[in-house]
Amino acid sequence: MRRVAVLALAAGFGASFAAAVLAGLDRAAATPDTSARAAILRIDSKLPDWLAPGAAGRVEGFAGANERLRLVTASGAVLARTRSGDLGRFGFRFHAPRAGRYRLLVATRAVATGAGVLTVRPLVLEAVGDITFGEQVGPALTSYGPAYPWQHVARLLRSADITVGNLETAVGSRGTAQPKEFTFRGPPIGLRPMASLAGFDALTLANNHSGDFGADSLLETLRSVRAAGIIPFGAGTNEAAARRPAIVEAGGLKVALLGYSDINPLGFNATASTPGTAKADTALIAADVRAARRRADVVVCFLHWGVELHPDPDLRQQQVAAACLRAGADVVLGAHPHVLGPVTAPTRRSVVAWTLGNFVFPSSATTARSGILQVHLGADGVRGFRLLPVQIVGFQPRPVAAE
Repeated sequence: MRRVAVLALAAGFGASFAAAVLAGLDRAAATPDTSARAAILRIDSKLPDWLAPGAAGRVEGFAGANERLRLVTASGAVLARTRSGDLGRFGFRFHAPRAGRYRLLVATRAVATGAGVLTVRPLVLEAVGDITFGEQVGPALTSYGPAYPWQHVARLLRSADITVGNLETAVGSRGTAQPKEFTFRGPPIGLRPMASLAGFDALTLANNHSGDFGADSLLETLRSVRAAGIIPFGAGTNEAAARRPAIVEAGGLKVALLGYSDINPLGFNATASTPGTAKADTALIAADVRAARRRADVVVCFLHWGVELHPDPDLRQQQVAAACLRAGADVVLGAHPHVLGPVTAPTRRSVVAWTLGNFVFPSSATTARSGILQVHLGADGVRGFRLLPVQIVGFQPRPVAAE
């Protein structure tokens, strides 16, 4: 009867694996186990919906006491080995293989049982450039509704596992305008559709406009972003908070997001005791990236840098990007020039987008050409990337393929 049961279980796992399991049963029959412990095998855990390549997963259950067990795929590849405890409890910790669908099975030398089907695919990160509620955007939110800017791109952005952007505006009504040429501010109603409709998970505030209305306004912006269900990073109540990463989890991976500004109006930088943005100091960035790597599988740095209307990186941008990558960052994103720049792959598992350009931002001519950077990630970094072209009409981003 046990042989028939294993045949039924192994039928969906391929002929080679079924043969291997049955061969094990035949060997076990030749040397009977009078304790009957080998007949006990139960899975108590459920596999996640999906894992990214290299992400950690667990399978748990009960078997005979001190039983040797293997977690295998239908093709016979061994993902993990373990031994049950004195009371039979066992737990496998395994790392997801390359992308695909895998039937998993837990096997002892005498019996096997299915652990479920595991889907493995890369984590999809989508990143966009400058988003403001200033100038004509704020009044349009009031007139046409807060979802108006996202009508043409929401579905695409929402389809990603993690979506990030550069919030280049103060949000709310507190504070007074700082003495600078351009100041941007808009209503908090603009934030909720960014989370619920467009699927934003995190926003960098490390830029030269989040502090346009002073420290009280920046704190209000931080509160408003959090209240909308989005994680702010790159700014905070003090320097330590501004340098703290946002950690977003998906597909079994932890992704750390760090934000820094190299464009720093007077008073915008956070200090040990005052609110502000994180300054793009290469020594501090390196320390932050190394610390983030101890907490996360993937590290992303979002920089506000460069020269307006210049798409190609200057020496300073190259130095800052190199500091990020040397310290262990996998993805470096850029903003500020208001034009779309090149995307390069310094190594096989890293990517740098030098400037993502405008996104929800009043634009025309060259500033209206933009994109959505889509990055595929595994535990070992970048598995692939592509730039999805976008054209900004007024301040509404629209995928080029949809026109």
